[in-house]
Formats: sequence, structure tokens, C-alpha cells
Amino acid sequence: MAETDPKRLMDPKTGFSHQTGTYSSLRPPLPLPPINQPLSVAEFCLSLFHRTSTDGSTTFVVNETAGESLSYSQFVSQVRSLAYSLQQRYFLSQNDVAFVVSPPSIHIPVVYFALLSLGIIVSPSNPLSSNSEIAHQIQLSKSVIAFATSKTFHKIPSLKHGTILLDSPEFLSMLTQSNVDNIIKSVKVNQSDTAAILYSSGTTGRVKGVMVTHRNLIGMMAISHRYNMNQGKDNDKPPPRPVTFFTVPLFHVFGFFMLLGMVLSASTVVLVERFDFEEMLRAVEKYKVTGMPVSPPVVVALVKSDLTKKYNLSSLQGLGCGGASLGEEMAQRFKKKFPNVLLAQ
Repeated sequence: MAETDPKRLMDPKTGFSHQTGTYSSLRPPLPLPPINQPLSVAEFCLSLFHRTSTDGSTTFVVNETAGESLSYSQFVSQVRSLAYSLQQRYFLSQNDVAFVVSPPSIHIPVVYFALLSLGIIVSPSNPLSSNSEIAHQIQLSKSVIAFATSKTFHKIPSLKHGTILLDSPEFLSMLTQSNVDNIIKSVKVNQSDTAAILYSSGTTGRVKGVMVTHRNLIGMMAISHRYNMNQGKDNDKPPPRPVTFFTVPLFHVFGFFMLLGMVLSASTVVLVERFDFEEMLRAVEKYKVTGMPVSPPVVVALVKSDLTKKYNLSSLQGLGCGGASLGEEMAQRFKKKFPNVLLAQ
């Protein structure tokens, strides 16, 4: 029997197929790496970053609370150094799970990318979770090693390979190994391998772990990359280099995806250890922030607060609002107050 072309059965206006009951995008297909090509999402993001004209001295991440920062050249160097150190000091196997429980810091992106490049599954958790909640998550993910801080390590039960403290001299020494490019062991990471285990909020029962593959993340990053490439195409002047203030935590699915996207777009990321509305406004002015991932309550605060008059927010170009729905009335009020800022949901 001849095969039926699914595109012919798809409604050209909606993308809906009555035969399969699914929707397909009406946009041109994205170019993705061959599915059988060994490739981690970390390698994919870094390869796209290296194609940009970004200078290595460009700031990648700033911890405004601690007054710390990391350039892109330092970031790439520390990712390789940490990956090498983990290979040398710990007997981790590919597809082992590493639990990460820490407040936002400049070390978290390094940990994520080093683990992903080695085929180690990243499992980040809310540092405010209780001991029992963390024990449940570790049981779900079957974590064998943890990355924590001196303030959160007491929540971690005994693990096969122990817990590494991100604020310890041992960890900092793992970031400064030199000339490792030629001696680090190459790891074959399949795109179908699990990259991360992210946790649900627990609103409909106990927290659940959600497995995300490298292929899933590469697909999302490809969408982000296409969007970045289309930015400024119709303008005579190139768009300003993106600077993003993170209001969402790095352990959350929103923050996790956004962080990966920041690397491939060579953006600067501004973090704070604890969210404060006025500190956010101050950071927008100080770093000339161009975009922010936000939740609806932040949009409501921007609309209603008079504090916005104290700071120069003219650098803002767009907000990505997610996590919950934002009412049409509030969206219109935001547009009226900030007519030059795109609000995407």
C-alpha cells in the first residue's frame, strides 16, 4: 500500500491533521543535527556561541548580590577544567545523576555545562525545599553525587560519591586546572540520552521528576537560535548586545532553558541571590538590561508601582512572561505604560 503524505492531510490554515489528531507547525522546518550524531546540548550551545563575534572578555554572568562576575573566556575555561577534574577525582559513569541545590551563583552555569558535556544528568532543586522534599527528589532521580553550598549541604543525605561544596577551596581548585584541552577524555553523548531531571511544583500531589533529553533541549535551542538570527534583520543598525536579568530561578524549568539560550546568543546574564523588585529596577538601569523572563506578578508590579519612575528603564526591549496566564487587561495596561517594550506570553 502506498504511504500517505501527512502534509496532504494537514489543514493548511491550522496545521491540524484529522487523521492523527495532532497539530504541526506551519513554519519552515528547523535545521537540526542528524539524530544519530553524538552531541550534547552543552556542545551544541557552545558551538553556536563560538560562531558569534563575541569577544572572550565579554561578561557572561554577574551575581549582583555578591559582586562577582565571569567573562565568556573564563566560563569556557572553567567548564573544561571542572569536567576534567570530575573525570580525574570521581568515578562517575555516563548517565549518572548529579543533584544540584544552591542559591543562584556564577558557579551554577559552569556546573550545568560541565556535567552536560560529560553525559552526567543534571537534577537541580529548590534550595528552600525541606529535607524530606529533597530526600524524595534524590530518591526519584537516583542521584549519586550532589553539588551544594555550606548553607544547603545539611539537607543532602549520604550519597555514593558524596557532596561537593560550591563555596569550598576544593571546588574552586577544580575550576583552575590549566591546559586540559588535550588530556580531557572525550565522552560520546547521544542526543537521545537524558540531559536533565527537572521537578514539578507538586500542586497535584507529590513532586514528580521530568526527564528531558539532549535532543529535546537542542530542539528548543534551535528555535531560540533562529529567533536570534532574525532579530534586527530589517534594521539598519545591529541590535544592542542582549543583557538579561533573571527573575526566575536557575533550578526551575524556565530558568534552566533560558540559561542555555543565553550562551548560544552570547548574552550577559544578571543574577541576584534573592529577588527584590527594586533591586531588579536598579539592575536594569545599571546594566542596561534589554530583556527579562518574568512571571505575571512581576508584570503587575511593573504596571502598578511608582518605583519604576525612579530608574531609567529605557534599555528594556522585551519581557517573556510565563508560569501562569496574564489577563488581557493587565497586558494592555503594561503596553500603555511601556509602549516600547514587547510583552510576549
